[in-house]
Amino acid sequence: MFSYWRLQPGTSRDSGRGNVRVRAGLTALATVVLVATAGCTSGGGDGARQPAATATTIHHATAPSALAADASPREVRARFEQLLGQHALLAVRLGRSEVAMAPELQKVVEASLAANAGALAQSVGVTYDAADAASFEQLWMGYTDQLAAYAEGRATGNDSAVQAARSALLAHCDEWGAWLAEASGGRVEPGQATRNAQARVEQLMQQVDAYAEQDYRQAYRLERQAYESTYGAGTTLASAGLTAKEAADLAKAPENLRSAFAMLLGEHMELIVGAQRATFAGSPEFEAAAGQVNANTATLAKAMSGIVGPEKAAEFQTAWANHVEGLMAYTAAVAAGDEAAKTVARENLDGFAERLALYFSDVVRNPLATDPLTDAITSHDEHLINQVDAYAAKDYARAQQVQDDGYQQMVGVANVLVDAIEKVMAAGMPAGGSKTGGGGTAHAHP
Repeated sequence: MFSYWRLQPGTSRDSGRGNVRVRAGLTALATVVLVATAGCTSGGGDGARQPAATATTIHHATAPSALAADASPREVRARFEQLLGQHALLAVRLGRSEVAMAPELQKVVEASLAANAGALAQSVGVTYDAADAASFEQLWMGYTDQLAAYAEGRATGNDSAVQAARSALLAHCDEWGAWLAEASGGRVEPGQATRNAQARVEQLMQQVDAYAEQDYRQAYRLERQAYESTYGAGTTLASAGLTAKEAADLAKAPENLRSAFAMLLGEHMELIVGAQRATFAGSPEFEAAAGQVNANTATLAKAMSGIVGPEKAAEFQTAWANHVEGLMAYTAAVAAGDEAAKTVARENLDGFAERLALYFSDVVRNPLATDPLTDAITSHDEHLINQVDAYAAKDYARAQQVQDDGYQQMVGVANVLVDAIEKVMAAGMPAGGSKTGGGGTAHAHP
């Protein structure tokens, strides 16, 4: 069994207190950010699949609840952003399972991709119309199939299959641009939509290439880029299906803050999952995964400083560092089969959740927010604890399910915190443009 402790020679155990301290360079994750990015489309499978080896491959993914016909513009935007971001992450996971020749994990991810695609098509049907949803679903299915075909070709060294899938993927980008232009009634320019889709598809293909070549640093960097740009495409997809006034309202600073906050919390969730799983893979992959957790935390810490000032941001950095270290300490204990260390790590995480909630309740000047914030952080921790337990046991269906659930929870966490922050800081919030990362960039990538 691979042990996390061998990755980080600077870590230590306090044997007297039984307290595990993990210094993996996974520094603070300050939970407010003013950056909104943008992006587009996705991946699936072609060719023979290996049969399930165990029952863990039988995974019936639970799709998000249906988008209501009377959903608010905010709910529409959040749904498209989260689903598209999740799609990019699942496409990455599928590609890596192909390269790693892990059929059990592959089938589990395929099920989640299918559930994600169904939820996207349902949301398109609500926001646009049934005809648009039908054409979207057909386009999306072909696109996801070719992404998986690309990964399979790369994994098996079949260069002709790789080139065929690449050509098909770029053709799907043309189809995406045409579909979005038509569905939006001309509000989105097809050439620009196509070019941006191509850029995102290149990121997804390149990360498969890098992973296959064991260039993990590049693969994990491209994963983060693909997630952020594809998440941002949800903003464009939502806005193009709303009225001009509704779309303009969604472009205001508080909504961009809410969107970006949810994006980076979701990213945090997925990057921690990546680091947890890489703990079992070996030092080079773990270090690459940890590097992207650092990149995520750096963005958030800088943003927190802009909202609450450097002193309060530094306080949060310390509190969140303990939280992240606690999660990785638990992961290390699972990898080592150390039940006592697992118990200590869980106890420490409970304390970290309470301290983080107290910090946020102080920031928003509302002691009554402490309990719901503690519950939200504890729930987040439970998702990550359950995920690594299941993954270590090779129960990939369970690991994927709790991962999906934890990712979906992040929108709710973002709403709780941003609502509280808005109440006390509305007057000082940035108005747009370069101060928020919104303004001219928020909808630049259809």
